[in-house]
Order: sequence, then C-alpha cells, then structure tokens
Amino acid sequence: MEMFTAIGLNHFLTISAILFSLGMYAVMTRKNAIVILMGVELIMNAANINFLTFSKYNGGMEGVMISLFVIVLAAAEAAVALAIVINIFKTFKTVDVSSVDTMKE
Repeated sequence: MEMFTAIGLNHFLTISAILFSLGMYAVMTRKNAIVILMGVELIMNAANINFLTFSKYNGGMEGVMISLFVIVLAAAEAAVALAIVINIFKTFKTVDVSSVDTMKE
C-alpha cells in the first residue's frame, strides 16, 4: 500500500480556487485598504497557479511567460497602490476605504 499519492491537476486547481475565494472574500468584505490589496494579491497568485498548472500539463511555455508577466504586474501594482494608501493616510489619517469619500479636503 502506497502512503503518498501524486499531486495532480485537481490538487493545483483546488488550491487555486481556495486562494481565489479567500482573495475575493477579503476584497468584498474588508474596509481596510491594505487588506483589500492583500486580497488582490491572493487573486493574482491564484491566477498564476492556474497558468503554471495548465502550462505544466499542456507542455508549453505560454503559461510560464504569462505568469512572469503577472508577477511583474503585481509588483508594480503593489508599489503604486501602497503609495496611494500612504497618501490617503497622510490626508485622512485612516486607511478605511469607506471613510474616504473625496480626494481633496
């Protein structure tokens, strides 16, 4: 009897679906801007897992290239979004997105 089973396509897709669901939950329910950004990062990582999984099982390199592009996009998004969050905090003294209703005070 074999104790370990091979990790297959279903395992990768299940992990990706869980990450995507947690990211969507964070984006939809939280009011803290930093937690919302973390949810967006989880969604992007779920997409990366899907791209890499289908690239592995199809034998091509397209998924790897798209995944690298998404990683670069996530890094740029994090830098710009954190700069915006810092400016919002300086202006409004909070990172609660529901209390920020105007960009000028």
